[in-house]
Amino acid sequence: MRNSPNRIVATVFGAVYVLVGLLGFAVTSGVGFIATEGGLLLGLFQVNPLANIVHIAIGGAFLVAGLASAVAAKTVNIVVGGTYLLLGIVGFFLAGTAANILALNTADHFLHLASAIVLLGVGLGFERSTRGVATA
Repeated sequence: MRNSPNRIVATVFGAVYVLVGLLGFAVTSGVGFIATEGGLLLGLFQVNPLANIVHIAIGGAFLVAGLASAVAAKTVNIVVGGTYLLLGIVGFFLAGTAANILALNTADHFLHLASAIVLLGVGLGFERSTRGVATA
């Protein structure tokens, strides 16, 4: 199932997240590693060095899963989608506090929620028959 929706989404999200993580370092010069406010990526999304590393790690997980199998991609899409749903909601309460170690802002919250909808929609809606079956 090389052209499975889960594999395609995971691979695309992976490439985007690795790129976002790398580009984030261009706007976080002089920003503390876990600063609660960071540089603006694309003039909209706030990032700090920790957020950049997290983006690269998540992107790597997406890429590995997307290139491995539909089951792996489905699993990562659901796990990251669920995490982003939680982060999108909790993020609104973290902003402006010392607990905001990823320098999240309102644009980040809405992007996390939108990403969660896509990831959970694809992860839960496609490849239902691949549950527990490893495919190449």
